[in-house]
Amino acid sequence: MKKSLKRIVSASLATMLMVGALTGCGGGDKKAEAPKKAPAAATDKIKINFPTASASGALYAVGAAITNNWNKTVPSVSAASQASAGGIANLNMVSDGEAQVSIAISSNAYQCMNGTDSFKGHAYKDLKAIAGLYLNPNQVVVTNKSGITKLEDVKGKHFAVASAGSSVYNECQTHFTAAGIKFPDEIKAEYIAFGGAADMLQNGTIDGAWIMSGTPASAVSQALSSNCRLVNISDDIIKKLQEKYPWYVKYTIPAGTYPNQKEAVNTSAIKMVMFCRHDLKDETVYQMTKSFWEHIDELGQAQKNLKGLKPTEAVKDIAKIPLHPGAEKYYKEIGVLK
Repeated sequence: MKKSLKRIVSASLATMLMVGALTGCGGGDKKAEAPKKAPAAATDKIKINFPTASASGALYAVGAAITNNWNKTVPSVSAASQASAGGIANLNMVSDGEAQVSIAISSNAYQCMNGTDSFKGHAYKDLKAIAGLYLNPNQVVVTNKSGITKLEDVKGKHFAVASAGSSVYNECQTHFTAAGIKFPDEIKAEYIAFGGAADMLQNGTIDGAWIMSGTPASAVSQALSSNCRLVNISDDIIKKLQEKYPWYVKYTIPAGTYPNQKEAVNTSAIKMVMFCRHDLKDETVYQMTKSFWEHIDELGQAQKNLKGLKPTEAVKDIAKIPLHPGAEKYYKEIGVLK
């Protein structure tokens, strides 16, 4: 009796399993289908991380304008600008693959590509340029009571030179050395940034400060509204710099650019360069370059430092940084390059 009961239970279980199997197979007359894989997303985009500078600086606004334009006009990319420590940090991030596109002065880009100065032992020989942008002038601001009328007079004075290793610090070192000053030993150096320097100039707690920025710079406007003035950098010093460094150009800050500035100021400048990693796809860089220049009027309205830029100037004064093939394709297409 017990054996018969076991046979009945076993038979019932077998029947249930068979019915379940047939139901799962759609009645048994169709083969089971393997789970379908989700199709590859047609909208996958290339991510572009674009570091700039401090959130209060001109570069931050420039980067935001450019990435906003790309997001609207280049369907293949997703671009985002971010605050950073500035040009040298930007170059290191692109070199290390943490970012794909950024901006720096051409001198720093040259040093990065060749592994000199701040980039010793960390050269990125494959660095590529997308476009030379605007000139970034050096602006030497001093208090009226400082007695400083030329670079040579800064010797022994309290002077803000930004943080050691920064682009501004390097500019101070280069220019003061050309002026015959042992830098920083013969200066009472204050290692503070633009904003703090402008406050100290207003308070008269320092004699001068070095500011490198597109004009008009808010820190310079702040200082010149309170008993300060700009100092000329002589043609002789600029000529010395040009003999040694391929990126310097002479620059004039027109009279009236700043409060109480009645005369034009002679100074040096370095072009800002938009650069990228070498391994970005040619077509991607081509589209970004094309979009940038086709929307330059709109970009100029959004950010004053981009106003009036011309593609004919984009390949000049960029310290021999080679163009990315995608950018080069665009400049050849519009006749800027042969």
